[in-house]
Amino acid sequence: MATESITAGLLDDSLLNSHQEDSPLESGQEQPVDELRYVARQPILDLREKVHGYELLFWNGRDPASRAETDHASRAMIDNTVLFGLEHLTYGLLAFVNCTVDSLAEEWVRVLPPSMTVVELHGDSEPTPTLIENCRNLKESGYKLALEDFGGKPESGPLVELADYIKVDIDRFSGAERRKLLDHLKKSPARLVAENVETQEDYAQLRDEGFKLFQGYYFCRPEPLKNHKIPSNRMAHIEILQVLQNDPVDLDRLSQLVMCDASLTYRLLRLINSPLYALGQKVTSIKSALTLLGEETARRVATLAIASELNGNQSVEILRMAFVRARFCELAASHCGLIPTEQYLIGMVSMFSAMLRLLMEDIVQSLPLRQQAREALLGTVNEESTLLYWLVCHESGDWALCDEIIQSRGQDHKQIIKCYAEAVAWADAILDTAG
Repeated sequence: MATESITAGLLDDSLLNSHQEDSPLESGQEQPVDELRYVARQPILDLREKVHGYELLFWNGRDPASRAETDHASRAMIDNTVLFGLEHLTYGLLAFVNCTVDSLAEEWVRVLPPSMTVVELHGDSEPTPTLIENCRNLKESGYKLALEDFGGKPESGPLVELADYIKVDIDRFSGAERRKLLDHLKKSPARLVAENVETQEDYAQLRDEGFKLFQGYYFCRPEPLKNHKIPSNRMAHIEILQVLQNDPVDLDRLSQLVMCDASLTYRLLRLINSPLYALGQKVTSIKSALTLLGEETARRVATLAIASELNGNQSVEILRMAFVRARFCELAASHCGLIPTEQYLIGMVSMFSAMLRLLMEDIVQSLPLRQQAREALLGTVNEESTLLYWLVCHESGDWALCDEIIQSRGQDHKQIIKCYAEAVAWADAILDTAG
């Protein structure tokens, strides 16, 4: 499933120390920040492919089978969410936070803002009087309730009546079973969320069945257009990417190409004037702006503007993932002995297939990439694909494989995590100005 991940490792020492006294954990308890290896977010999209909210996930590198471990990880995740700030994890949108029955009874979730928090309980939880009372109290305080992995047990009725969201794992039911389940829920005011939606075919079927919200990788896998080539107006963008890979960059040629596209010129100037790249002085031309930025930053800004153009009417979440991938691969490259500029392009181009609805095989043929980089984008496991491979595993929630990849490269886990955290913050900061 498509996941954008935020980890406890992103908290620097100064931030941790400044919040230590305000931790929601009881005084004297061991802080769980270093134990929590990954906190991730998975977007939940509506019918217009706009993000409705994010489900926050966690993994602490240990077997989650025992209830004690699950409760401890749940408490650790909530504590880290407070330390980092929920608004940074979800961009101010709803946060779906998984809780066990026991952790709900302890009311750890109350340290999170009610207006932004959806408390997720397992859909097959036994609706004891105590649990029902705890849920009612939370809802009276402004929290919303979601039933996750709902199985449709008749005894779940009291929880269904309280639920604001009911999440259905589509891998758990056949189409006929889902329709029967939805018929059973038709009187419920809860919004239905389809989980594990991996393909456009799945999405179309679930939409027709009546689901309104969707969680999965489908939005990054639009059906490729048959016998479709890169449009002529996009070829200019490809040519710009070619110019950007030259060392040094031919700023005269780059400026000429950019100025041939009014929309791209506008996007580029917006980025240049953003807080991240503000030059502090007036610019009289595209060339002067790119010169003042410097070669490396000019490469990055131009590529961001191109990606924004290429994404067109696709979900903004695709663009967000492209920004995160590009920046992460660039930052982590210096720790892995890889070429940062090439890794930046690999991360960005990895989302071009979703943006253009073209096969990656057709896209890489038009790009000035080394053979190793082409192979990395086509799925070959090689040195150049290491960071992209780690990121894809991270997005899909395969935490154990993430660790294997890091260990095989002899890299420091926290160092890679910091690179990712910085990439996520950077992508968030530039998204509005790139739009």
